[in-house]
Amino acid sequence: MPIKYEGAEDIMARLVDIATAINMVHVRFSGVYAFRSRGSGSRGTIARCHALSKIWQKALGIKAVYIIEVISERFDRMSREEQDKVLIHELMHIPKSFGGGFIHHNLVNERNVNKLYTLYKQNQKMKSI
Repeated sequence: MPIKYEGAEDIMARLVDIATAINMVHVRFSGVYAFRSRGSGSRGTIARCHALSKIWQKALGIKAVYIIEVISERFDRMSREEQDKVLIHELMHIPKSFGGGFIHHNLVNERNVNKLYTLYKQNQKMKSI
């Protein structure tokens, strides 16, 4: 069965909320798209961050674009907290230059994700006061 992709406005709204709350001001949401996929054969992958590399940007005459894909079969079954951590993880792959590059897992790790998740929850509490 081929993979099916659909735009995920719910995920996009959550990405904006999270990035705003944890001050990821470098993420330009005019160049970020969220998709939900179904039918992936990958094992263990919950979400992916795709970047349009410099060579593609040059060839197409466009600026950097990032796509955050959540794999429905795994992501949708997770708790809200775990989903938020996955979304933070994927946002962390986007570098401050927003140039089409990718921050690798030596910096995007569970410890750093948990730090940002704690900040996110603290800022959510402050927002509701």
